Amino acid sequence: MTQQTPLHATHVAAGARMVDFAGWDMPVNYGSQIEEHHAVRRDAGMFDVSHMLALDLEGADAKAFLRGLIANDVAKLVEPGKALYACMLNEQGGVIDDLIVYFLSDAAYRIVVNAGTADKDVAWMQQRLAATGAAATLSVRRDLAMIAVQGPNARAKTWAAIPGSEAASSSLKPFQAAACGEFFIARTGYTGEDGFEVMVKAASGPDLWDALMTAGSGHGLVPAGLGARDTLRLEAKMCLYGNELDETTTLIEAGLGWITCVDSHKGDFNGRAVLAEQKSRGTARKLVGFEMKERGIARHGYPVLVGGSKVSVVTSGSMAPFLEKNIGLAYVPSEHSAIGTTLGIEIRGVSVAAEIVKTPFYKRAK
Repeated sequence: MTQQTPLHATHVAAGARMVDFAGWDMPVNYGSQIEEHHAVRRDAGMFDVSHMLALDLEGADAKAFLRGLIANDVAKLVEPGKALYACMLNEQGGVIDDLIVYFLSDAAYRIVVNAGTADKDVAWMQQRLAATGAAATLSVRRDLAMIAVQGPNARAKTWAAIPGSEAASSSLKPFQAAACGEFFIARTGYTGEDGFEVMVKAASGPDLWDALMTAGSGHGLVPAGLGARDTLRLEAKMCLYGNELDETTTLIEAGLGWITCVDSHKGDFNGRAVLAEQKSRGTARKLVGFEMKERGIARHGYPVLVGGSKVSVVTSGSMAPFLEKNIGLAYVPSEHSAIGTTLGIEIRGVSVAAEIVKTPFYKRAK
């Protein structure tokens, strides 16, 4: 049986098309996925992301534990509310999950992990806590709802919906959060646009959703589903766990060396030796973005060809609504990863031409 977020009844009442996503009954769209995509790019949209899991790590050894748990370094976080993007790795450098860590104090952090890996993540962290003997406890926060508000006008509409939020969050820089009464407001997202991810007690989630719907003199936020969230993150070349990242993929291969502190003095962490070697000598394959040069849409799992021979499969692919192009991501041999390289994408048994291009495909104006 699929799980339901605190906003499930709200989505059903709005006529959303619900699908099973990672064991959760979630809205894929409320009508037109393309219109929802454009609303986020041009104005503002909102997503129920309560299926993702918030975890609170507290204790005297919380910082030291996290420094050994992830490839990025939480020691860089010194201002309350500051956050970073990070990954937990296995001994081979493969990605157990990608996540966001918020610094509350040296003895308190909030971690947000993916829905599909939540149980695995909690088990892994508990195992590592037991193995290291760290003086820290991990609390699962399924009592929270989370709404992502994204787009050029997202912040202004959030301020209109939540009294006092402008004073609390107007000075937040990207990857920074602040408390505002019962709300935890983070300037983070997964669309390539500016905006907030807002956490609140589950019981208050539907009221927040309704307030956002009417924010700004009745011209509120457009509800958007997982379909638009996926095409938005693809245009911005943001990795999706299970597609671009998994336990057989390393951060160097994925182009995420910038969140890998192999050269710092933070100490050891799982996979560090593997990543250091790859960073020094390179990798056999790299994640690239491509644009279709002929008619056809690349889909997840379609074969990727170089010189007529299969070298991998498409990890993510779609029509990009805002760019009006067909785009995708795939791992290819490093010697064939240069921008301008021609690939073939096998679609229904036919090789369709594609070209490796500079990414991200879309980058918002600052």
